[in-house]
Amino acid sequence: MKLEFKHIKKSFGDLNVVQDFSREIDSGELVALVGPSGCGKSTLLHIAAGLEHPTAGSMLAGGKAVRGPNPERTLMFQENALYPWMTLVQNVALALEFQNIDKKLADKQAREWLEKVNLKSFEDYYPHQVSGGMRQRAALARAFITRPKALLLDEPFGALDALTRMTLQDALRQLIREAGPTVLLVTHDVDEALFLADRILVFSKRPATVLKEFTLSEHEKTHDLSQFADMRREILGLLGIHAEHDQNPGAEPQTQDSLEGVAV
Repeated sequence: MKLEFKHIKKSFGDLNVVQDFSREIDSGELVALVGPSGCGKSTLLHIAAGLEHPTAGSMLAGGKAVRGPNPERTLMFQENALYPWMTLVQNVALALEFQNIDKKLADKQAREWLEKVNLKSFEDYYPHQVSGGMRQRAALARAFITRPKALLLDEPFGALDALTRMTLQDALRQLIREAGPTVLLVTHDVDEALFLADRILVFSKRPATVLKEFTLSEHEKTHDLSQFADMRREILGLLGIHAEHDQNPGAEPQTQDSLEGVAV
């Protein structure tokens, strides 16, 4: 599913969040949005999901205007949002039950997807009985089980430790290879963007404008990102990160801009 942002502007009252944003995300492409907190990245994601409407401009998905949420476009947040009174398999199956899929078939498919994310034998555990990484794996299974044409990810691994985050990044890449959705990823983790994305858009502080777009090579990537050292250094520079931060791959950039403002 192709996503098209056409001259998007978004304001909340007097707060101008996005200023004339236009981009096309090709079907099957993964584009990462990187920038300081409060610059408008998540707002663009919510517009693509149909949860927000632009103040001006238009949002198209598959050539059709986005009027509201649609199961073809799945939004996944940093919080796993699993229901605590339901088991992992029940949480995952619920996404299909909402689409009036037979309960037994939904359960069968949910178990298959939990196995894909290495949660076999944990299907009948409750969220409080498993780790944060396992809960996020279940959330990934729930996001993919409906086979969305577009997957919108808002800092999906931001609350996890570095090792768990890398493991889930590997899992996400494998699921994307199998399912082939268009993916729009909001992240503060430059290394995550370099590892996962086909393109990276680096945003200015609010109101959001694109400072620069980076296209990554198609050859196989690993978590050794030394091949992207120059690109990484340039992205960090655009974000106003001091040189000493560049010596700590994987660390979340900390600038004054990343610590202020509302989360939009």
